[in-house]
Amino acid sequence: MTEPINLNKFRKARAKADKAQRAKENRAKFGRTKAEKDLDTARSNKARDEAEAHRLDTPPDEHG
Repeated sequence: MTEPINLNKFRKARAKADKAQRAKENRAKFGRTKAEKDLDTARSNKARDEAEAHRLDTPPDEHG
């Protein structure tokens, strides 16, 4: 026979794990220096500009 589970403890443990996961995500999202944020912005701008440079001037016809 299995051991009975205290649902209160289970609920609190799950809430604690969820809170820890949310904290981990926030550290990754907000715990960066200004230089790191600027570097990410510059990289995304460069990637966007490079993709834009490869775009055709006019959209292709529907009939090819």
